[in-house]
Amino acid sequence: MFKPFAAATLLAVLCTPALAAEPIVGTWRLTNGETVDYKPCGAKFCSTVNSGAYKGKTVGTVEGSGTRYTGTVVDPSSDKSYDGRVEITGDKLVLTGCVAKVFCRSQTWTRAGKSG
Repeated sequence: MFKPFAAATLLAVLCTPALAAEPIVGTWRLTNGETVDYKPCGAKFCSTVNSGAYKGKTVGTVEGSGTRYTGTVVDPSSDKSYDGRVEITGDKLVLTGCVAKVFCRSQTWTRAGKSG
């Protein structure tokens, strides 16, 4: 009786997309010491600020895989959204937000630890 349940559970795990294995997933430390988590949310990756004045806010939602992601970047101080991208190299994450794809600003974060 338990064998079909165990087989179904194993099959579900094996068929689940490997979003948790994506390099973006985890906790990232900003230059001011605050941290942000990126976690899978559906087929995308959502961010949540963990500490500081903007705790609980998002800094955007991106999609992609490997070392490059694109989507929306949110300035938590104004809640304004921008076209954005994330590029990851080793333990460094570069978050870039652009207005009209011309005026861009970037921040470099470092991996603080894995989550999710």
